[in-house]
Amino acid sequence: MKKTADTIQRIGLIGNSEKVSRSRLITEAARLIARSGREVLSDEITARMAGLSTATVPDAAALTHKVDLMLVFGGDGTMLRVAAETAGSATPILGINIGGLGFLTGASAGEMPRALDQIWAGNFALETRALIEVRGQGEGRPVHSLAMNDFVISRGLSPRLVTLEVRVDGEVLTRYRCDGLIVSSPTGSTAYSLSAGGAVVHPTAEVFEITPICPHTLSNRPVIVSLRSAIGVQVVSPKPEIILSADGRGVSEMSAGDSVVIRRSRKTVRLLRLPGGSFFETLRTKLHWSGANV
Repeated sequence: MKKTADTIQRIGLIGNSEKVSRSRLITEAARLIARSGREVLSDEITARMAGLSTATVPDAAALTHKVDLMLVFGGDGTMLRVAAETAGSATPILGINIGGLGFLTGASAGEMPRALDQIWAGNFALETRALIEVRGQGEGRPVHSLAMNDFVISRGLSPRLVTLEVRVDGEVLTRYRCDGLIVSSPTGSTAYSLSAGGAVVHPTAEVFEITPICPHTLSNRPVIVSLRSAIGVQVVSPKPEIILSADGRGVSEMSAGDSVVIRRSRKTVRLLRLPGGSFFETLRTKLHWSGANV
């Protein structure tokens, strides 16, 4: 690990512009990094928000090519945005949680100084997370997007159920009548899928999770398939308006006959993990699990 730690000499800072009140944490991080003899860079929005006098680049995509490590200050939403913008980069990301649950972040705001000391000492691991992608047609237009957590196909403002036919590697799984459908990566199992009744999946498991949202048929349950599978979803119902989203970002509207295919992407995201930051520890802490042995 020490050799890897020595290569981390340029650190990029990215903050959530909606959390200006926490900008002092970014300023403190810049001070600690500079004191260690390392170079600080940031995107332009973060520099303005935190009053940094550092070298800047326009956005996260440009920043990832200039640094050896990205520190992202925010919650899971900020991490998902940065992951999408830097998809395929080998530069690791460490999230400093100033949001809610923070399943994707690696340290809390109060742990930030100690986290940096651990990085300088080489006490960390790098973890590769799979991204997933969608391709197809929506409203007569080509659709292509990446996600780290999930793709959701759901009804818009109408209270009507939608009908979606799902195929796995070309074979019909079923037709769901539901409020929508979630196709999640292993990382995304603790996001919307969990709220909709899906299973918790370890982020290194090589699987997709297909989770219907409020299905009309009560026997419709979440289904887990190989991450090597191609999951096809076709809109069957003529109404209502149907929306495809990626990690909560709107991608396209869809109508009857439109279809998309969801696969594992060739692109990945690398996360930096600190000691004690295991997935099971995160579950116990974030979800307040307790029992006789914990």
